[in-house]
Amino acid sequence: MAHPSQPAYTSTHDVYDALPSGKDPRPSAVDTYFKTHLHSADYHNTLETIHRDSLVAGLPDIACSAPQAKFLMLQARMCNAKRILEVGTLGGYSAAWFAMTSPQTKVTTIELDPHYAAVARQNLEKAGLSERVEILQGMGTTVLQGIREEVDRGEREKFDFAFIDANKQDNLAYFKAAMDVTRERAVIIVDNVVRDGKVASAEEAKRDDRVKRTRELIEGIGELEGVEATAIQTVGEKNYDGFLIALKN
Repeated sequence: MAHPSQPAYTSTHDVYDALPSGKDPRPSAVDTYFKTHLHSADYHNTLETIHRDSLVAGLPDIACSAPQAKFLMLQARMCNAKRILEVGTLGGYSAAWFAMTSPQTKVTTIELDPHYAAVARQNLEKAGLSERVEILQGMGTTVLQGIREEVDRGEREKFDFAFIDANKQDNLAYFKAAMDVTRERAVIIVDNVVRDGKVASAEEAKRDDRVKRTRELIEGIGELEGVEATAIQTVGEKNYDGFLIALKN
């Protein structure tokens, strides 16, 4: 029963909608609390350095938050992933997290922007992770086609895990390509599928191509055979968004 002095919210959506957009300090404070107690200094300082140096180099502050990135790494670790595919490198922050899945894990990450790729290479080398991360610079769909050809020729093993966090307009193409180059029972995660709740609105899709393409991703996956998927909404220092998680049959 709600306290008489508090509004009777019916769901977490109502609670979030009641927060002043981008101004409520609680989500960031909670993330900071989690990081303080759950993130070991063994790798936290290294990863924060990658984040800081990326911003100094002029990259946008759009990488995963630390709790989100560690969640992804733990998902990969639970899958015992040794070969991880990432679409969207930025400054190498999430790639570095993935590289820490295990000493045997190798990450292949794709980045369109040559400046971003160069910054990521520098960041990963400074962190001592460059031997675990392969950065392929180029258009995502083109690079993925090349990877598929390598897999088909037996020159590259299939991936155990894939993370897609690049331009949203090509998400469905990226997802289908990831399906082609991952093994059975592989996990594929796509970031930023909630878009501040706009994904549920056909009207928003008319105004924002990223929302339109995200809806196409979700509806397209719903029609695919050989995969089970759901999406989870999140709130934190990166505000209101969420990710899609899929399991290849």
